[in-house]
Amino acid sequence: MSGRVESLWRYPVKGFTPERLDAVELVPGRGFPFDRVFAVEDGPSGFDPASPAHVSKMRFTVLAKIPKVARARTRFDDVAGELAIETDEGVFTANLRDEAGRASFARWLKDFLGEEASGELKVLPAPGAHRFYDDPRGHVSIINLASVRDLAERIRRPVDPLRFRANVHIEGWPPWIECDAAGAHLRLGAAQARVIAPIRRCVATHVDPDRGVRDLDMLEALRSLYGHVFCGAYVEIIEGGPVRPQEGAELRV
Repeated sequence: MSGRVESLWRYPVKGFTPERLDAVELVPGRGFPFDRVFAVEDGPSGFDPASPAHVSKMRFTVLAKIPKVARARTRFDDVAGELAIETDEGVFTANLRDEAGRASFARWLKDFLGEEASGELKVLPAPGAHRFYDDPRGHVSIINLASVRDLAERIRRPVDPLRFRANVHIEGWPPWIECDAAGAHLRLGAAQARVIAPIRRCVATHVDPDRGVRDLDMLEALRSLYGHVFCGAYVEIIEGGPVRPQEGAELRV
């Protein structure tokens, strides 16, 4: 099944703004570069950096819990380690590779979120190869844009693909083929991957990624129209290589 990579996205701070990329180098057994490398605890999460393991996203400041997070527009400089956050009130910067910088960001975010943050905020850096994914299998996530368009047509309203917070947006596939592709081989540019499983969606998809408000019951729409709550798929990189927009995305089901 031939398609193409339409765009590439990373989410350096879990729950915050996507960043569009011109190219990426994928590595076998590793996650998408600089994706979910930081997360902000909303109260103690139980995460142990000495023995990193998957922690529920609801322990962090994510859209599923606090839609207002989407109103803080972030940009991460992975060379300098600096995060820039823009809101209607101005721009705030902090170096997330520095403990003092992470504490400064946590204080700023607490003021910004107010009572919507239920606990003490603390910025966690991911140790080693660990990433703060929603699912421990979520090395790289893909979204089929034809599936999103089919959904939008059926509910008769626009659906921004960024609601699904995937790393790779793909054009040229039939709608929903990714939901039946577990175990299939996938070529992305020069990289080779294996489809792990479809992505079970949550209430984060109810949030408009621009306005930071819940305005669409995505789970009910998926369930009523298709009989499931899946959209997109997790894949594991088995052979590394560069990937760029407009390069091939070939699925062998």
